[in-house]
Amino acid sequence: MKIKHEFSQSDIKAFEPENKIGLMATVNEENQAHITLITTLQARNEKELIWGQFSEGKSKANIKKNPKTAFAIMNLERKIWRGKALWKHQKQEGEEYIQFNKLPMWRYNSYFGIHTAHYMDLIETTEEQSLPVAGIALSAVLTKMAKSSASSKTEDRIMNNWTETFFNKLDTLKFLSYISEDGYPVIIPLLQCQAADSTRLVFNTQVYKEELLKIKADTVLTVFALSLDMKDVLVRGKFNGFNKHRGINLGSIDIDWVYNPMPPVAGQIYPEQKTETIAEF
Repeated sequence: MKIKHEFSQSDIKAFEPENKIGLMATVNEENQAHITLITTLQARNEKELIWGQFSEGKSKANIKKNPKTAFAIMNLERKIWRGKALWKHQKQEGEEYIQFNKLPMWRYNSYFGIHTAHYMDLIETTEEQSLPVAGIALSAVLTKMAKSSASSKTEDRIMNNWTETFFNKLDTLKFLSYISEDGYPVIIPLLQCQAADSTRLVFNTQVYKEELLKIKADTVLTVFALSLDMKDVLVRGKFNGFNKHRGINLGSIDIDWVYNPMPPVAGQIYPEQKTETIAEF
């Protein structure tokens, strides 16, 4: 995987369409990765990225405290770019702010538009890569064959039925993130990932093997699952390392946190947060 430090003109052009997957990983206060879908993410020039904000969420709070981010962009041709960037400032006016609000998705939106434009310096990026579809399909089949023997054997439930089923759909896109030694998040495509049960995710290493095998046991991993109709869910848990199940190498993650990133009201699902009745005003 070749790394470079500026975007080419073809990269910049490829990032322009609204119809793409744009992901940004940030670092939370516990030094854990958080992934957000940002379809407005694009290159401003060879060394800068910009994106427009229309809703509130954990990622926007995270970057104000720690500006180190990772990004992934995948277009409709299944070409993917990944890299690292450093958030530097935001504006609520100016050329990019106007540009975002002229996009069809936001120009005719009666309820909300882009209210803030964010600017980031590019640290590094991969060259354009094709998503390894054949390898992903094989890895998904191997994961499916072995996952039942990798279940946690517990009767506890963490992911609800919808979330567990969502992870097991082969057309659900999944991406893994964790914090690397340099303090920046890393994003790795993990489309083969599936739920072994309500508390554990598993994945085979047929694709992105070199990157996945670098992850150490006990690392806190975050996995973002997304469908093409823009349903998504975010989970986090401890990585158990790699083990053979039915002769197939699987990594496993024990889930301890589930988050709904979808607007209009994003929020934590598990552990369940207590709500307090307001008795006085």
